[in-house]
Amino acid sequence: MDLDELFPDKPDDPLTLLTRQDLDPLSVDELQARIAILEGEIARVKAKLENAVNFRSTADELFRK
Repeated sequence: MDLDELFPDKPDDPLTLLTRQDLDPLSVDELQARIAILEGEIARVKAKLENAVNFRSTADELFRK
C-alpha cells in the first residue's frame, strides 16, 4: 500500500514527510537512532492494533449472546 493511498489529502502528514526525507546526510549514529525510534513507534502501533482487535473480539462475543 502506498502512503499516498493512506494520506491522499495530507501531503504535509508527518509520516509522508518522514518517508520522503533524504537519508544521505545522516550519520551512522543518526540512522541507528532513527531506527530505534521507528521500532519504538512500530511497537506502539502494534500494541494499539492488538488492543483494537481484542476490544472488537470482546464486543462481538458480548453481543452474540
